[in-house]
Amino acid sequence: MAKFNYLASTTQGKKQKGVIEASTRQSAIAKLKDNNLYPESITEQGALHGEIVLGNPVKVKDLTIFCQQFEAILNAGVSVLEALFLLKEQTENKYLSKVINNMYERVEQGEALSATMRANSKYFPEILINMIEAGEVSGSLEIALHRMAEHFEKEYKLQQSVRKATTYPAVVSIVALGVVILLVLVVVPTFVSMFDGMGMELPATTKALIAISDFVKYRWYILIPSIIGLIIAFRIYVKSEVGSITLSRLKLKLPIIGPVQTKIVASRFSRTLSTLLASGLPLLDALNIVAKVVDNYVVEKGLEDARTQVSEGTALSKPIRELGVFPPMITHMVKIGEDTGQLEPILNKVADFYDSEVESAVAQMTSLLEPLIIVVLALVVGFVVISIVQPMFGLYQGVGNL
Repeated sequence: MAKFNYLASTTQGKKQKGVIEASTRQSAIAKLKDNNLYPESITEQGALHGEIVLGNPVKVKDLTIFCQQFEAILNAGVSVLEALFLLKEQTENKYLSKVINNMYERVEQGEALSATMRANSKYFPEILINMIEAGEVSGSLEIALHRMAEHFEKEYKLQQSVRKATTYPAVVSIVALGVVILLVLVVVPTFVSMFDGMGMELPATTKALIAISDFVKYRWYILIPSIIGLIIAFRIYVKSEVGSITLSRLKLKLPIIGPVQTKIVASRFSRTLSTLLASGLPLLDALNIVAKVVDNYVVEKGLEDARTQVSEGTALSKPIRELGVFPPMITHMVKIGEDTGQLEPILNKVADFYDSEVESAVAQMTSLLEPLIIVVLALVVGFVVISIVQPMFGLYQGVGNL
């Protein structure tokens, strides 16, 4: 017997929530009706409800495959309901498989596909839900799925480019930190005991290194909670209004990282807006969705302000230019698209351009970060080596003067 969460109305029109046991969703609905309850929503409790899941377990790659397979099945002449049945059987992501199973049961009961996806909005982005809804209304669901498959595929490639660029610096940084910790905890104490036995005056750098070593070795119970506290405080700050604005501005202004982040924002803005406009979604609704996917709080707020200005009759190119974040090419092409009535195809070409620009910028960022990390590592290790070698030279000089 499965358990189902339900929201239902009584004969008096009052809302009632609860849990009911039944073998299937249809049986649960029948039981509710037998108790004079009229279900408005009913979802099965399962892995998605009972397990603790950090973040969204359905990734961009999963959405890409989902849209590609869904489109291929529909093009073969299979109904939406049968397509969902096939998808839930062959989807490798267990979370997405359970979501599709929930969608299958809802569609079987007569709900629209977009409505079932909106009920699972934690796992499906708003852009996909709106595209599916537009496809259902226009009778071009296969076209909507094709566009979304391309959209998610490009987004996945963008994420892979950024991840590939940041993997090497992250690995080198972790190795460097491990080397420094090893030197401070193992190597330095060995020399400290030798220097103490000689009773010689140590240089300032050596004293500083010994102090750091002693603190890490004997005051770790202060160091570790302090680091954890700083991480928690930083996360709280980043989630605040001021923190989100500050971090977003830093991402756009920092050397090396800033140009890459700007091009990523430009690529996502162009591609997402183009995809939504191609589906027939009004510009105001499209801007509302685009603001949520650019992944930068400053740009998000700027696009929300742009939406307000557009609703008052202002051309989109004006607030986009005033935002001062997008490259000049974006503002010029948006203006040309508005003047010619070809905003969607022009933005699509701009998105393709910035996709390639992001790849080049990411490669350049990697080539700049690698030597920078090596220099920082050399300075840290050099400080440790000099702090150890200096007193040894002093010792040899003292022996030579005897």
